[in-house]
Amino acid sequence: MNRMAAALFLGLSLIATPVFADSATDDAERLATEGLGKILGALDLLMKTIPQYAAPEVQPNGDIIIRRLHPEDAPRNKPEEEHDEPSDGTET
Repeated sequence: MNRMAAALFLGLSLIATPVFADSATDDAERLATEGLGKILGALDLLMKTIPQYAAPEVQPNGDIIIRRLHPEDAPRNKPEEEHDEPSDGTET
């Protein structure tokens, strides 16, 4: 009786293994595809946020000009409020 139960258990586990392996492989492939998509999306966003510049131009007076290719994307720096005393970063 124990041999028959062991043989039945072994047979069922051999039959069921490929089903679980295919499911695990499909899940792993799906997760890898999703992860790769997220990585590529992040790289695309990174490339869009890095400012792009044209080749440097040397002027006759020696000045070097490096023009931004997309100046409309440049961040605008707001001038800080002027204080009578220099600020050390703490508020009162």
